[in-house]
Amino acid sequence: MSTPLVLVTNDDGISAAGLAALAEALEPKLVVSGINHGSNLGDDVTYSGTVSAAMEGTLLGVPSIAVSLAAAEQGGFDEATKIARLLAMRALVEGLPAKTLLNVNVPAGRPKGIRLTRLGHRVYKEKVVEEKDPRGKTYYWIGGGPPLWDNREATDIIAIQDGYVSVTPLHLDLTHYEALGRLGEWEAALNAQLRPRRSAGRPPGSGQ
Repeated sequence: MSTPLVLVTNDDGISAAGLAALAEALEPKLVVSGINHGSNLGDDVTYSGTVSAAMEGTLLGVPSIAVSLAAAEQGGFDEATKIARLLAMRALVEGLPAKTLLNVNVPAGRPKGIRLTRLGHRVYKEKVVEEKDPRGKTYYWIGGGPPLWDNREATDIIAIQDGYVSVTPLHLDLTHYEALGRLGEWEAALNAQLRPRRSAGRPPGSGQ
């Protein structure tokens, strides 16, 4: 039996021409993105390069995992490597649901265990800070202020704060189906508002 091929990348490198060609030629069974130094929790997944790489792998039909180490200091990758290998082996054996990737965050130090979580939410205060340069001109520093975390249970954020690995399944279909149903009545009203404007103009194919 041949050894399963795991393609390891970082950021959104799976889309790079070289790696894309390599992936096509080797037909990997699993994509692992990371290990990123720094967490990718809650809303941050929407602009994470590490998660984007796993998304690209998932779009290509390859089971994918994004792994991040939530540690301020350099190093500490031994435990994250163990977790990544453990999850990779499980994903290779059992697979992942369609259009679904795993976003994994490993706490600093030795984890107390592993929790299956959902995405949390955090809010950055004072995101734009106004300052003065030495000449007295105003400039703006973007990203200032510590984040405020929600404290709801079963989130990736709480898991990390408690010293556990968070494993969050992320689905690529971002459609809000409940809202789609609730907003369905908008369709007729919007089309009714759109038609008068169309009829007011010259009908297509009417010539001059």
